[in-house]
Amino acid sequence: MGLRVLLIEDDETIAEPLAEGLGHFGLTVDHVTTGTEGLRGPYGDVVLLDLGLPDMDGIDVCRGIREVSDVPIVILSARGEEADRVLGLELGADDYLPKPFSVRELVARVRAVTRRTRRTQEAAVPPPAAAPAPEPGPLAVDRRTRQVWVGEAQVPLTPKEFDLLALLTEDPGAVYSRQQILDRVWDPFYEGPTKTLDVHVASLRRKLGHPAWIQTLRGVGFRLAVHTGPAGPA
Repeated sequence: MGLRVLLIEDDETIAEPLAEGLGHFGLTVDHVTTGTEGLRGPYGDVVLLDLGLPDMDGIDVCRGIREVSDVPIVILSARGEEADRVLGLELGADDYLPKPFSVRELVARVRAVTRRTRRTQEAAVPPPAAAPAPEPGPLAVDRRTRQVWVGEAQVPLTPKEFDLLALLTEDPGAVYSRQQILDRVWDPFYEGPTKTLDVHVASLRRKLGHPAWIQTLRGVGFRLAVHTGPAGPA
């Protein structure tokens, strides 16, 4: 696992075998015997905190660590009173394990709280912003040769894709309803699925290399963006 644990426990008869047992599971243990030393840190990946410390109450140690760090805290204590357990959890402890306990159970708890914390931190990190798509080059549609260019690149289109694009370029920026497009590009008596129009628009956007060329007005229709170029090369 490679986890580093800060064990805050004043009883050597408990701390020594516990540190040894955790070591067998691959955990590195830093052991301190007072709350003051524990507050000083470093906290490592998880803190194992005994409540019955000689210099201060473990509850205050828990509160002090939580004020400066989100490190997972597992409280270990012979004080099994519910009030202590509830207070520790309310102050930000992640788990509570009453003594006596097995090292195997403690390791399972440590793994659980570190996994939980890692997931929470990952969820809190916003995903990197997608790089904005580069501005498209000028679009040129030559109706005479039925050829299309974006910048210097010629774009191969199917007959229906060309007819659809040619219709939209008749009046760039104007909105064409779905029915208008179906009437003009397919035929006034077309009774097939209107979904075919969405398929052709999606294919056209992909081939033109930039989704911004054809804009959707939800519930209305489609329009061509107004950054069109000249009618096309001779």
